[in-house]
Amino acid sequence: MLTRRAFGDDFIWGAATSAAQSEGAWNEDGRGPSIWDTFAAQSKNLSGNNGPAKGSDFYHQYPNDIRLLGLLGFKNFRFSISWSRILPNGHGRINQKGLSFYHRLIDLCLLKGITPWCTLYHWDLPQALQDKGGWANRDIINYFEDYVHLVTNEFGDKVKHWMVLNEPTAFTGVGYFLGLHAPGKRGLSQFLPAMHHAALCQPIGEMVIRSNVPNSYVGTTYSCTGIHPHSQSVQDVQAAERMDAMLNRLFVEPAMGLGYPVKSLPVLRKVYDYFGPNDEKILPCNFDFIGLQPYTREVVSHRFIIPYLQARLIPANERSVQHTAMNWEVYPPVMREMVEKFAAYSNVKDIIITENGAAFPDQVIDGRIDDQQRQSYFVNHLKELQNCVLDGLPVKGYFVWSLTDNFEWAESYRPRFGLIYVDYEDQTRIVKDSGYWFQRFLSKTN
Repeated sequence: MLTRRAFGDDFIWGAATSAAQSEGAWNEDGRGPSIWDTFAAQSKNLSGNNGPAKGSDFYHQYPNDIRLLGLLGFKNFRFSISWSRILPNGHGRINQKGLSFYHRLIDLCLLKGITPWCTLYHWDLPQALQDKGGWANRDIINYFEDYVHLVTNEFGDKVKHWMVLNEPTAFTGVGYFLGLHAPGKRGLSQFLPAMHHAALCQPIGEMVIRSNVPNSYVGTTYSCTGIHPHSQSVQDVQAAERMDAMLNRLFVEPAMGLGYPVKSLPVLRKVYDYFGPNDEKILPCNFDFIGLQPYTREVVSHRFIIPYLQARLIPANERSVQHTAMNWEVYPPVMREMVEKFAAYSNVKDIIITENGAAFPDQVIDGRIDDQQRQSYFVNHLKELQNCVLDGLPVKGYFVWSLTDNFEWAESYRPRFGLIYVDYEDQTRIVKDSGYWFQRFLSKTN
């Protein structure tokens, strides 16, 4: 039976958003364009109202959204800073109106008894820095360090909980290798330097936060996916190992002082072409926590013709399993699989689930969204997490993705993850039944 009490009184409950997906106001009050603004403008699927320009209008709607967050019983709010809102050119000139917005947001959270958790980078690089090569340009390390100094000096007296990067495997792999996300780059010559520079920014970000924010609680977040071979054939098992190295181990192992997983994925050896003389010593981190973002599992088969990985992900709809609007299998055991996998690293201290949720088709009927599938998803995943806590695994918190419906990257606005429904025509909000389920669950003492 799922009970709040089983998690303990100190367990952290929260909901999450990101700037690029929710804020909108892309050209207001001095904000500069990000790579997602440019990518959307150049994409047939994301042009016009399908891009991030409006989001869920959090820039203007945040007082009501924070009110609703509190109404649902959450005491923690994860959000990200838009780099281009405070530094329109990525470096140099500071946009005071951008800083003022985040001061207002943070102050309101604190006034309402809600703890702010700030993500420094959630995929929205200033376009001006991408024009210089973006994450594939080693200069990004210096730009990022300066940006983190600015943010932590500005807000560090009020914000103590920090995440350096959000899902670096995703923003480097999908944005700089596959070209499916901003900035739309492809190939190893883009991906490997971008990957390495992002990995270096993990310890650099941690170091800057600790130097500027007394009593800080510092981590970063990782996408993570259960990886299962399609069969027990040697080829499928080895394909799954390569996919696991790419999707789960690529960034956490350098942070743990283990280096890149080149033994499992030999193509990664080429990354050493981009190493500086002290990089190997710089890569390890000393995070207080790592954020895990488990949504689903993937079933992997060997496929020789696919470059580098020789592996294929078999889509959920091809396997005739229950799946979400993202075509992700609903597979609650992934929660325990990922917690156990990452807890096995000796340097991991605390684990926080910094994202978990599901997109399903939502219908407004008589002013209500009866989203039973989403409620079931949360209940079954939280049961798995509860067992992790009861078994003594170091899980300290859980954040729902997401507070509101929002811009879902290359999928535009079609998938709805929110506990709160957003009518994108007039930006009105309706709390879904899943949101009210959390309200009841979090209010219980048993």
